[in-house]
Amino acid sequence: MSWLSCCRSDAHHRNVACKKKTVGVGGNNNNNNGKSLRSFMHTLSLKTDGGKQKIDEEIQKIRKAKVSARIFTFRELVVATDNFNPDCLIGEGGFGRVYQGYIESIDQVVAVKQLDRNGLQGSREFFSEVLMLSLVQHSNLVNLIGYCADGDQRILVYEYMPNGSLDHLLDLPPGQQPLDWNTRMKIAVGAAKGLEYLHDFADPPIIFRDFKASNILLDANFNPKLSDFGLAKLGPTEGKEHVSTRVMGTYGYCAPEYAMTGKLTVKSDVYSFGVVFLEIISGRRAIDLERPTEEQNLVAWAEPLFKDRQKFELMVDPLLKGNYPIKGLCQALAVAAMCLQEEAESRPLIADVVTAIEFLARPKDSENNYEDSQRSGCLHDKSAREESE
Repeated sequence: MSWLSCCRSDAHHRNVACKKKTVGVGGNNNNNNGKSLRSFMHTLSLKTDGGKQKIDEEIQKIRKAKVSARIFTFRELVVATDNFNPDCLIGEGGFGRVYQGYIESIDQVVAVKQLDRNGLQGSREFFSEVLMLSLVQHSNLVNLIGYCADGDQRILVYEYMPNGSLDHLLDLPPGQQPLDWNTRMKIAVGAAKGLEYLHDFADPPIIFRDFKASNILLDANFNPKLSDFGLAKLGPTEGKEHVSTRVMGTYGYCAPEYAMTGKLTVKSDVYSFGVVFLEIISGRRAIDLERPTEEQNLVAWAEPLFKDRQKFELMVDPLLKGNYPIKGLCQALAVAAMCLQEEAESRPLIADVVTAIEFLARPKDSENNYEDSQRSGCLHDKSAREESE
């Protein structure tokens, strides 16, 4: 994959320049946030779900860390969501439900995530998400406005993202306009930049651990923001070596070494990104039990196709109806294939991925974007083959 390798020197220079501007978590001019994140998560990792006293202790730790998240009362959020009216429901899952609401005191439309009291996300994950989202700030990370921990209520208040999650936009009902190629690349590069910030600029680095299409939210202009940090894990401060942990995440997105051994690195996130990028290109879900058996697992279906460039066009979303650059498709699939390498060491760093996809996301001359790229792309032109014969 020499094309991706050529991008690496650019990524290195860009990282050096960015790190000169970004010191500590959240872009502050000191490392107080990074220290707060390390010290708080160290004590939090020893906690389990507990009673009111322990909850109050965790809230006090958050306050001492001087995070930006507001504390809302349960009554405020009841009013904001019209008593959690089903008409305001915009999403739900194993964690609980998400409602659209309006908080008058801040004059803002918000997304209110009410965690299921008997669900998968406990107090530790809740406070982990509050702290991480308060101390890491980037244009491609969802903005946490505040939270509520009244009694047994666990509620997170986010900025509202009107275009919802990426998984829904890739699985539209018939008749709705699909995402065009350029918008897909825009979403991919923004999501990669969010991961790059967590891996390279957070102190210590943060491994997302549950990177998937449903955790990528889109604003009114289809700018992506990563969400749901409840399962995110702090990595080591140096070397970014393996971290022992329980296997958590979502089937179909987990890197093989993580699923088999429970060992986690930033390269595990890169694998998950590769799955999402392949979803963006193909319009297929990571796991789709409605498809034939041999096509239910996206990565397993794609692996033999990666080896034959003549079959690359079989991997693109048919809803695009040919409106994509062939050369861009080949380069995008090359990036996805690198991210999905079986061996973690063979995968690129997310900074290299960002550089590569930024190239794909650059606006192209309209005359060259599709027709000319069909002729000069990496797929063999049929007439050229016939002439050579």
